Amino acid sequence: MSGPETPAPPAVALPALHASHAGSWIGAAGGVTRGTSKGEAVMAAADTPHLILNAPLVATRLGYPDLSGLDLLELFAFVHPARFCVPTPKGLAHALGLDAPEEGGEVPRLLQRAAAELLLHCQGHDWAEREGAWSTLQSLAKLRWPWAPVLAPHIAQPQRAERWLFARLPEWEEASERPQPVQVTLAPAEIDAQLEHLTGAGAERREGQRAYARDAGAVFAPRAKRERPHMLLAQAGTGIGKTLGYLAPASLWAAQSGGTVWVSTYTKNLQRQLRSEAARAWPERRADGTRPVVVRKGRENYLCLLNLEDALQGGFGGRAAVLAQLVARWAAYSSDGDMIGGDLPGWLGTLFRSRAIKSLTDQRGECVYAGCPHYRKCFIERAARASAQADLVIANHALVMVNAARGRDHAQRPTRIVFDEGHHVFDAADSTFAAALTGLEAVELKRWIVGPERGSKGRRRGLAARLADVASYDEAGGEAIAAAVDAAQALPGEGWLQRLAENEPSGPVEKLLAAVRAVTYARDESGAVDAGYGIETEAAGLDGPFVERAMDAAAALAQIRQPLVKLGLRLEAMLEDAPDWLDGQARARIEGARFSLTWRIDTLAAWEAMLLRMGGPGDPEFVDWLAVERNDTREFDVGLHRHFLDPMRPFARVVLAPAHGVMLTSATLTDRIADGPDWPGAIARSGAEHIEVQPQLADAASPFDYAANAEVLIVTDVTKGDLAALAGAYARIIEASGGGVLGLFTAIRRLRAVHGRIADRLARAGLPLYAQHVDPIDTGTLVDIFRDDPRASLLGTDALRDGVDVPGESLRCVVMEQVPWPKPSILHRARRAASGGGAYDDQIIRGRLAQAFGRLIRTGQDSGHFVVLSPAFPSRLLTAFPPGVRISRVTLEEALQRIASGVSSATPADMEIPSE
Repeated sequence: MSGPETPAPPAVALPALHASHAGSWIGAAGGVTRGTSKGEAVMAAADTPHLILNAPLVATRLGYPDLSGLDLLELFAFVHPARFCVPTPKGLAHALGLDAPEEGGEVPRLLQRAAAELLLHCQGHDWAEREGAWSTLQSLAKLRWPWAPVLAPHIAQPQRAERWLFARLPEWEEASERPQPVQVTLAPAEIDAQLEHLTGAGAERREGQRAYARDAGAVFAPRAKRERPHMLLAQAGTGIGKTLGYLAPASLWAAQSGGTVWVSTYTKNLQRQLRSEAARAWPERRADGTRPVVVRKGRENYLCLLNLEDALQGGFGGRAAVLAQLVARWAAYSSDGDMIGGDLPGWLGTLFRSRAIKSLTDQRGECVYAGCPHYRKCFIERAARASAQADLVIANHALVMVNAARGRDHAQRPTRIVFDEGHHVFDAADSTFAAALTGLEAVELKRWIVGPERGSKGRRRGLAARLADVASYDEAGGEAIAAAVDAAQALPGEGWLQRLAENEPSGPVEKLLAAVRAVTYARDESGAVDAGYGIETEAAGLDGPFVERAMDAAAALAQIRQPLVKLGLRLEAMLEDAPDWLDGQARARIEGARFSLTWRIDTLAAWEAMLLRMGGPGDPEFVDWLAVERNDTREFDVGLHRHFLDPMRPFARVVLAPAHGVMLTSATLTDRIADGPDWPGAIARSGAEHIEVQPQLADAASPFDYAANAEVLIVTDVTKGDLAALAGAYARIIEASGGGVLGLFTAIRRLRAVHGRIADRLARAGLPLYAQHVDPIDTGTLVDIFRDDPRASLLGTDALRDGVDVPGESLRCVVMEQVPWPKPSILHRARRAASGGGAYDDQIIRGRLAQAFGRLIRTGQDSGHFVVLSPAFPSRLLTAFPPGVRISRVTLEEALQRIASGVSSATPADMEIPSE
């Protein structure tokens, strides 16, 4: 490394082990490091606990899943909870201020020095996270955490007893309801001035950004007619500065009106970026201590304190119990309790190879609200109340739609909304407004009503336990609860999947699911059964016995829904004519129960409606089908599915119509066709037509010089289906580029096969290769690792095609293994038939290509190649790429020369595109 060396702490006297695709190394306690075979490394680790970094990843590299030891990431999570660290040797070194290793043989020594640094920090007076550490360590020692005896001499017992986590967390406070916003109209000059303030006085003046900001300001004008919001569809090329472009008028409107603006994204990465950019417009806190900017996510993202308490008091065992203690450490220092994409390290859950992280959140809406002893300290409730007082709420598309559809407080439903990553609104609506009567969903509903089955661990309680006081006070309410619990016995229970496989279903719903499974297998001719994938068939042409089972199941569901409706009415009456014992906390609990009831009643009604159509004419608004979900030949769910043919219809009714102003913006909002942007298609996918609104349109072109900085190479001599050739092409492209390659696949199996063939070869050349669905690391952390190392490459699927922001040297080349054709599902076939046939496919493909290309050039200084391995890439899809970008059909050898030489090597002749 260049520059003066960072003074390193003395290494701890513990052996260390490192393994990668390039080899394995053991560092002795005395400091001597030597290369070793995988077998010897496994034997050494099994005999003596070694210092390791990211045990699941090292275990994968060694082929030894039972690997255990002293994982530095666990120690880091204990010493520095809620602090970011890239989980690689280089990332750990940077987090601790140590010199990064240049090669694998230097890693064991780094691990020893990093351990010494962390242990030394625990003895320092400046340890910011000291509070609670000693008490947590005592609990971890009882759980035989390997680090406990190593840490014990370095953490002194405090003079005063440390407070328990649940006593330390602050309580949220109620606030008066905000008045409705003042009606204001923003002047263009005001918007210009605010934009200049946000970008900084010395920033370059960009006319495209100024025009974009003025267009965005129009959606905040007073609405002229009920259910006719102002709408803007704004396409903003990468680099235009769209975030500050819409935050300028949004911050002005919020200040002048006293209202709240919701900015919705599809990816967590953009949420983090928005939070950072919003700091230019708003302070961290107002004078009264409240936050003007709040990030809101779904309940399933936040730590549930009641679940955590249960885990800490014996609900979790073994390694999961250790995780619960580390999560408790994090909770004390977390800014918002967000476990998925927040300040909890994404790698923490994967270290324990369990689903324990999800078990600590409210996955199935089983919250007891004010009935919870931690209600006043709840992270979810704090975020909800903070958002009601915020000027800016940053959320995701699904939450905005759910909040608009069934938010508990009408006054908090969003009315001024900016949908960033607006090209994903259609997909989010498709998921939000769908219905699925499956075994897993039915089992969860039964647990919510009846409670956990005998022998189940955890605190989950049924309706009767959650509303025991209601049942004792209100006879009719008690009868409704008893009737619902009795009727819910008709739903599937534990072991339902095994009973289906043995053709011994129990109850009307299981019998229907058995029929669904039988029909789906009987009709399948896709070849997916042999390949191990899920299978599906249309919910049409069903015989009499199937229809009879569907009617029986519908009747059973109605028997559940009816007492739940009655219970909801009794709860409503109780709130209106409150008994003496109904204090504020009890009222909040009953309001929460009503909210949860409404959700379940709506779900049951949707299931009934779907079943009652079986055997009759199809509803043209919906697409219904039967499916067996499978993963590597293992069945995990069976059921019936219903999606809107056009999900923007309910979106328009639920989200657009009540709003006053809505903006959809994206770099790829429209399809690029030969005649230019396809605005009619974008309008159709916005939902505007369903509320008879003509949206305003804006198009701000990217300021980037794609012609000079990017090149598209269509490789014509890698035969489709030749796995060896595909793997060889990827390896050679990564070698030619020197890393910095993002490889995108349309099939997980091909991704795994390619990774398995080339990872070792690349590692020996000093080119690390990571992969989704291979490495035991969450996607966000994989991207962090990729971003942190310019010589690393990353293979992935759809999740990496959009929303990944890796500017600079770390991403120099994007490679797609083939044209990203749409999956020929029943839902896709129906929409294709209703939307122009092949033209609909082309629109989807061009959108995917445009989104993938967008990963390549993130700043004006970026450059690189976009490679598609396709012998017959259709010319009609080339308009997906920005105007002016150079496109060439080349052999693999020619592509390798271009990539090795850099973008500037292209000549005008290269721009000629032969026909397909």
